[in-house]
Amino acid sequence: MSFLTVGHRGVMGVEPENTLRSFARAEREGLDQIELDLHLSKDGALVVMHDAEVDRTTDGSGRIGDLTLDELRELDAGLGERVPVFEEVLDAVTRPVQAEIKDVAAARVLARVLRERAAVGRVSVLSFHDEALREIHQLLPESHRVLVADDPGRHLVSRARAVGARMVSLELPRISLGVVRQCRAAGIDVIAWTVNTPQELALARAFELDGIVTDLPSIDGRTMPELAGRA
Repeated sequence: MSFLTVGHRGVMGVEPENTLRSFARAEREGLDQIELDLHLSKDGALVVMHDAEVDRTTDGSGRIGDLTLDELRELDAGLGERVPVFEEVLDAVTRPVQAEIKDVAAARVLARVLRERAAVGRVSVLSFHDEALREIHQLLPESHRVLVADDPGRHLVSRARAVGARMVSLELPRISLGVVRQCRAAGIDVIAWTVNTPQELALARAFELDGIVTDLPSIDGRTMPELAGRA
């Protein structure tokens, strides 16, 4: 696998996070994949937002699960952008997507949508929650699953194996050569979040990671070497 660059919530360092505008910018800038987050609305829509509440990223307030999709559509998610649903993202961009799910209920809805859209091969399913990934493993055994962890711990490889994950996404400051070697020996790829400076990129390279998750289309205003020459 070549070195992977993943746009975090699109390119949230320069555009409103988890909006169609941010995802389109990530694709335009040439990032390999686009990462997003999913929650369920009150009426069961796959809403693209990181937090369980709308307060931080919109002009509204309240929990996503307490709001209908119509109510969420009325909110401004930044620069006039509306809160998108997952299906809209699939239609708006062509790059592969990393979809992070927050709970088992969202996992079940996502599995159905991926089947209906024939998008299982295009979408990697991420989660911090082993139970959610186990659900996806059962419903979509052919899917690409990614275990996200802020603390690798000594059980990282066994956790990844248990949910059928072939990749782990780890917080860069917590990565060590020992962790990388354990994952390599188990045939598990390692990517790091969140890499936004040349120094962080150099560290990811030194660890010989398989990729990075970044908030930016470039680092310090310069196109990243991995992006040079890509459309």
